[in-house]
Amino acid sequence: MKVVITGGAGFIGCNYVRHALAAHPDWQITVLDKLTYAGSRDSLPDDPRLTFVEGDICDAEAVERTLEGAQIVVHLAAESHVDRSIMGGQEAVRTNVLGTFTLLEAARELDLERFLHVSTDEVYGAIEEGAFSEDAPLNARNPYSASKAAGDRLAYAYFVTYGVPVVITRPCNNYGPYQYPEKLVPFFVYRALRDEPLPVYGDGMQVRDWLHVDDHCRAMDIVLERGESGEAYNIAAGNERPNLETIRLILDELGKPESLMTQVDDRPGHDVRYALNGEKLAALGWRPQVPWEEGMRRTIRWFAEHRDWLEARVERSRQYFDQWYADRA
Repeated sequence: MKVVITGGAGFIGCNYVRHALAAHPDWQITVLDKLTYAGSRDSLPDDPRLTFVEGDICDAEAVERTLEGAQIVVHLAAESHVDRSIMGGQEAVRTNVLGTFTLLEAARELDLERFLHVSTDEVYGAIEEGAFSEDAPLNARNPYSASKAAGDRLAYAYFVTYGVPVVITRPCNNYGPYQYPEKLVPFFVYRALRDEPLPVYGDGMQVRDWLHVDDHCRAMDIVLERGESGEAYNIAAGNERPNLETIRLILDELGKPESLMTQVDDRPGHDVRYALNGEKLAALGWRPQVPWEEGMRRTIRWFAEHRDWLEARVERSRQYFDQWYADRA
């Protein structure tokens, strides 16, 4: 069976490739990845069942060639960083909207078994109490989440209009190995290892539900196997924590003082809390298996043990990080 994974050289993508190779011995996997700043060939394993294609999901010819003969498409390619989208949203809109459209156009000409579109919990916007179910209105509040909401609804429209066998997942905050160090956990591990200040947005009490990437991979498989076409499925971990608690755990695991934390102005439009109702996915048989503290400490150690990997990627985006700090100085 030919399975195409877009964005397979990124964080969730490379972890899902590893998971899929182990869990599905009958899969021949093709990764389609543009290798932007966040994607690396060296994040992928060497395996005879894995083919890598460097290409842009906005390139219709490249997409059509890559998808030819595929039975399953797992769409993970995305511009996924909120701060980058706030500094300039063009790439987020191009990749997350036009790229998704290009893939769906190619998919409707194929006899696919599944097209899994990986969205995000951020399409719902913030919620002070309770949790969003899948039928809640989408109320994205920043350019990144708005572009993901557009891709999410395009995928659904191609199910309704053309019968593309789309299933949609909306996961909460992922963490785990190979995550690019613009995201909270690897970024703060990097800075703590160097005894540099950890810039905490506002009061640090923004609440996120933390999902280990291994649990996410298992959830994706459940949706591929048992999900109903045209439906969306929240992936909730049940690990709600304020960012401050996560940052303190990072410092504790690395043996660093809390005095490294320094307050910076909050991000524009910063959502205070995300929360998902995961009952729909639970009914398919999925439960998270990685406890928050165990998974987080294991992840922190992975980055500490792969410091060269971490520092090389920070250097790759040095201009971005310098600008980020300049805007908050």
